[in-house]
Amino acid sequence: MIRVLFADDEELIRTALETLLNLEEDIEIVASCDNGKNAVRLATELQPDVCLFDLEMPGMDGVEAAERILREVPTRVIIVTRHARPGVLRRALATKVSGFTPKSVSAQQLAEIIRKVAAGGRWVDPEIAAGALVGERSPLTARESGVLRVSRSTATVEEIARELKLAPGTVRNYLSQAMTKLDARTRHEAAARAYEQGWI
Repeated sequence: MIRVLFADDEELIRTALETLLNLEEDIEIVASCDNGKNAVRLATELQPDVCLFDLEMPGMDGVEAAERILREVPTRVIIVTRHARPGVLRRALATKVSGFTPKSVSAQQLAEIIRKVAAGGRWVDPEIAAGALVGERSPLTARESGVLRVSRSTATVEEIARELKLAPGTVRNYLSQAMTKLDARTRHEAAARAYEQGWI
């Protein structure tokens, strides 16, 4: 039996897919939730074989949740998304995500992807993969990307600094550099542009 943790903030999609996947004889949804922070907690507690995460969730997106989980839990992660940007795929693959698929796949196709990933394979939607090969590369350094990513859900520079264990002045420098590279007037504008490109 393949034990699956499912996280998606769209309740209708989450409950429908949960019902359909539970009809498969070899797949069991052991838990589901609606945000990335709960996904990290549940994955740590339940140690599922496969984590199936929506990309865009409140608090922490699917790739961020995957990054945290894969440091500590022997599981495999599949990202499902409505907005499959090439930059997001590159970020997901860098965090050792095993699958990446649009939400347009059928429940039957998704079950096959889960089986393949649970068996140790990888699966990436061919159209998204082709886009990633020709998509624009991020001009941001890893630190600039990290600071912008945290700034999307954190109000102040001091809070970003605490989250990343950096000095506030260092955070301001990274934000300023990112804003310059992205031709943005504010850190929020820079974070929005980077997110839309799939760079954070």
